[in-house]
Amino acid sequence: MTTPTPQRPSDGIVLAITFQYYRNLPAAMAFYEDVLGLTLAIDQGWSKIYRIDGQAHLGLVDEVRGMQNWAEAKTCQICLRVPDVDAWHAWAAHCGVEGLTAPRDSAELGIRAFVMNDPEGYQIEVQTAKPGH
Repeated sequence: MTTPTPQRPSDGIVLAITFQYYRNLPAAMAFYEDVLGLTLAIDQGWSKIYRIDGQAHLGLVDEVRGMQNWAEAKTCQICLRVPDVDAWHAWAAHCGVEGLTAPRDSAELGIRAFVMNDPEGYQIEVQTAKPGH
C-alpha cells in the first residue's frame, strides 16, 4: 500500500510573528509600547508578542531563554508603512530615538522614509508611499 503524497495545507497562515532577541527585555518593551504604540497581544513571560497591524506581529524575546542568541550585529530591519512619515519622524525626534535619520524621498521606490534604531540596535524603517505608488 502506498502512502499518499502530502500536500501543502490550503487553510492559510493565520499569524505572522518576527522574533528579535534582547538582553534588556523591559527596555525593548518600553520602546515598542511607548514610542511605537504597539499593543501586547500575547504575553509568554520571557517572550512578548506585539500586534503591529492585521496579522503581523513582532516578538521580543529574552535572549537567555529564546531559541536564538542575542547578537551585536543585527541582520534584519523592520519596515513600517504609515500615513504620515513626517509626523512619525517628529515624534521619534521628540522621544530622542537613537540612530534617527532625516526623512528622505526615493523617486526610485516611490516612498518618503527615515530610519531609527530600537534600544538594542535593530533598525526600523518608517515610510510613506508617494501618491501613485
